[in-house]
Amino acid sequence: MKQQELEALLAYLLALPKENEYVEFKENNAQKEKIGEYLSALSNGATLYKQNFGYLVFGVHDEALTPVGTTFKPTQEKVGNEELYFWLDRMLNPRIDFRIYEFQYQQKNIVLFQIPASKYQPTRFQNESYVRIGSYTKYLREFPDKERKLWQPISSEYELEYAKEDVNPQEVVALLDTQAVFDLLLRTPYPTEQQGVIEKMIDEKLIVKSNGHYHITNLGALLFAKNLKEFDLERKAPRVIKYKGKGKLETEKDQIGIYGYAISFKRLLEYISALLPSNEIIEMATRKEILMYPPLAIRELVANAIIHQDFREKGTFLTIEIYEDRIEISNAGMPTVETQRFIDKYNTRNNLLASAMRRMGFCEEKGSGIDKVIQLCEFFQLPAPDFRTNEAQTIAILYAHQNLQEMDKKDKIRATYQHCCLMYVTNQKMTNQTLRERFKIDEQNSATATRIIKDTTEAGLIKQEDSENKSRKFVSYIPYWS
Repeated sequence: MKQQELEALLAYLLALPKENEYVEFKENNAQKEKIGEYLSALSNGATLYKQNFGYLVFGVHDEALTPVGTTFKPTQEKVGNEELYFWLDRMLNPRIDFRIYEFQYQQKNIVLFQIPASKYQPTRFQNESYVRIGSYTKYLREFPDKERKLWQPISSEYELEYAKEDVNPQEVVALLDTQAVFDLLLRTPYPTEQQGVIEKMIDEKLIVKSNGHYHITNLGALLFAKNLKEFDLERKAPRVIKYKGKGKLETEKDQIGIYGYAISFKRLLEYISALLPSNEIIEMATRKEILMYPPLAIRELVANAIIHQDFREKGTFLTIEIYEDRIEISNAGMPTVETQRFIDKYNTRNNLLASAMRRMGFCEEKGSGIDKVIQLCEFFQLPAPDFRTNEAQTIAILYAHQNLQEMDKKDKIRATYQHCCLMYVTNQKMTNQTLRERFKIDEQNSATATRIIKDTTEAGLIKQEDSENKSRKFVSYIPYWS
């Protein structure tokens, strides 16, 4: 912003009756952690009060709302060896494009942070979300009603929009695999009359009858299309890519599907399975091929990618990428639950699609899929799965087997946090012993598990269940959000 724009903005903020849920005034109190908490709270407050931005202003008396100037110079501040801006940016999740302006107003030094409103999910600082209650900054988790409002509204509207309009019953049967509707979804015999087929598909919202015409919904096309191109939905088809090695330099296979999810799901999993590396073992003089990744985990992650994608995002395939040491499954759209809470929270944009996928047995019951994936990774002694966001994508990564010594610090911390979450949601508690079992650490090496627990605690992801317990032998741990 230019000087004139900054002056006009500050004049507008100073004309407010007082600080509020998206505006905070300070003089010189510039503690680094507090600034991060303000950024989270003001970003979330802006969303709750339908503002595009929140503002943190230094150099203003917070009661009189008069400019007094500040000695705070954020561009000169560091946290360790890292510049303040980049440290704050790294500690915020999702990252928001906040701006810092230093300027003169009435011959007083002013620092103004312009903070974008949160989108899709609450803005967090160091794994914790904050919110403003009046002029006070509080933990968001203490106000569940406000937390719910911060998640992007979920709607089934897209599923019921028309993929193809004004079709007759014969065209419905030609475009959609109606036999699969009865075999997979309804699990009843196929009607002897065409009208019976049409009525059942209307009941399932796969087609709509309006003003004497039939319209195929996006739900019907996405699940049962014989060719997604007929509906201009080819970019929603799964794409499977197999690379040689650990990078994208050399592609061995690149296959894009054409069928709806319901009629291609089983074939998709079989195709992925055929491309995955495997290990050969000998049992009872018989050679057996053991897949590197548990098939059920892959099934759950592919189903999740289908169910939770944002269909309004343009130009992005649902992609399964197979590398020598990992498999990455990505879908369009930011998640509607923060990635660290996948194991204990559930939310979806596409409730009708999700319900149909569960009825067809393609995924676990609501909210139980990710904990099943984590459980399988532990059972097969794989590194913990990784869940990431990248611009307008959600990415799930399964890694090939690694010994504990091969894992880096962040891998161990992620596995420990997920193990703690898994224990918690199954009404158990993580201890040094359960973590040793997770990593196959001998009892005489319990100090190794202790060190990993310490690192995970310092990362703010787990905490002692009883902070007053001084006995290291009987300490149990719970997730930071519990």
